[in-house]
Amino acid sequence: MGLLLELRDVDARYGQVQALRGVGLTVAEGEIVAILGANGAGKTTTLRAISGTVRRSGTLEFDGKSLARLGPESAARLGIAHVPEGRGTFVELSVWENLRLGAHVRRGRLDDDFRRVFEYFPWLEERRSQHAGTLSGGEQQMLALARAVMQRPRLLLLDEPSLGLAPLVVAEIFRIVRDLNEREGTAMLLVEQNARSSLAIAARAYVLEVGTVAFEGTSAELSSRDTIRQSYLGY
Repeated sequence: MGLLLELRDVDARYGQVQALRGVGLTVAEGEIVAILGANGAGKTTTLRAISGTVRRSGTLEFDGKSLARLGPESAARLGIAHVPEGRGTFVELSVWENLRLGAHVRRGRLDDDFRRVFEYFPWLEERRSQHAGTLSGGEQQMLALARAVMQRPRLLLLDEPSLGLAPLVVAEIFRIVRDLNEREGTAMLLVEQNARSSLAIAARAYVLEVGTVAFEGTSAELSSRDTIRQSYLGY
């Protein structure tokens, strides 16, 4: 697999507060990579640095192109879709309108894209006219993921997709994520508190601590090391 995303010596700030310090990571074409760590470790900030929604410095390259000076719109046009923490649906718009917004960086007819999304999320077609704000929390999270899929991304950034959801909904979201990766080869960078579920689908993982990479390795390696598992992964 060729290299799709590379970060080297990346710093990021919120005003005077430095949230990332020299972070480096890679994601290959078609690979699922997890970012793990405690609250405040810099996981969400890493995704924001990639999508251009936080001030950052260092080397950030996507398919050989620099992201350093690009904002979220330009990153999206390159093929990066970001599903932020907290779902981020447009609650005043319908399900259909939310999905159309997911394809705003693309041109041409979207009929095939809607059919494709409805294969993964069949219930969305039945509720296409329903306002997103009336959906349950789990349904809104799935709509946010479906909207990102409409973009046909090469890299999907997922920030805490299981946050606050029931176990059955979490299992369904992770099943869809795995299907997207296996059927379409979509690469993914997954931030998730549920370390066990993340390592079950990810090939590799990075563990962040106070804005730096503390450990990295294959999912099997990290899962088998008791000190990492107990101190950083929570099980």
